Amino acid sequence: MTARIPTLDIRRFDTDREAFVAELGAAYREWGFAGINGHGIAQSQIDGAYDVFKAFFALPEDVKKQYHVPGGGGARGYTAFGVETAKGAQHFDLKEFWHIGREIPDDSTYREVMPPNLWPTEVPGFREHGYGLYQTLDALGSKVLSALALHIGLPEDYFVDKTDFGNSILRPIHYPPITADDIPNERAGAHEDINLITLLVGASAAGLEVKSKQGEWVPFTSDADTIVVNIGDMLQRLTNHVYPSTTHRVTNPPGEQARKPRYSVPFFLHPNPDFVIDVLPSTVTADNPSRYPDAITAQGYLEERLREIKLK
Repeated sequence: MTARIPTLDIRRFDTDREAFVAELGAAYREWGFAGINGHGIAQSQIDGAYDVFKAFFALPEDVKKQYHVPGGGGARGYTAFGVETAKGAQHFDLKEFWHIGREIPDDSTYREVMPPNLWPTEVPGFREHGYGLYQTLDALGSKVLSALALHIGLPEDYFVDKTDFGNSILRPIHYPPITADDIPNERAGAHEDINLITLLVGASAAGLEVKSKQGEWVPFTSDADTIVVNIGDMLQRLTNHVYPSTTHRVTNPPGEQARKPRYSVPFFLHPNPDFVIDVLPSTVTADNPSRYPDAITAQGYLEERLREIKLK
């Protein structure tokens, strides 16, 4: 019997903090993944966002491509089908996507690396629903980070001033119907995420699989009210692999299911661009010596990784 990835009620962070932090930390040490429910995000908010995202992806190709930013590394706006390729993979992923970033003032010191958002005028309510969901998931992610900080002996607010201008991304994704059998591409090839943590809200179909420490691919299809939250490479590096960034993929469904589109909306929570990712002393032990002698800024690390996945 394959072990199941735990789902935990985040309301317990306020009512049963010590036990919740211990259980959440144990889940992430083992899996790098957990389900979060009790988050208070209204299903109507999630549905409203999905509706405008689906409306955008249904637009003609030439309209969507007007929102592509050449040389922008996909940071804002539209990235077409057949571009992103998992690190080390031979074949591109079977998806197209849009990126929404943090709204910051034009005179911000981060403006050079955090450009203004684009908003498709063809889809009424896109900005309202898209950025509303961005802010909601940003707040939930901060709560998860507070619990993880406590688990490794840091102050609860450790991440607050390190993510308040985080270069975080909301990524609505469309995986179009697969019309040919035996293709070598996967909807999303095996990969790890770049950021601190990822929050995945309301994936419309099965397909997400997580690689266990034993090398098994474990399906993780969450209930409708559950948000999947996983560790990214930046947090793995910061915590000296106490929290592993686990390999995962989106598989192609069998038979007729493959002829249906799939939509998902991950939120990639990043630190501020100038945050220095340096191994936390509390995570270095005799059994777990520091794996990263050199520190790197979050922006430097992001650019390195975007080149590897063909977005830069």
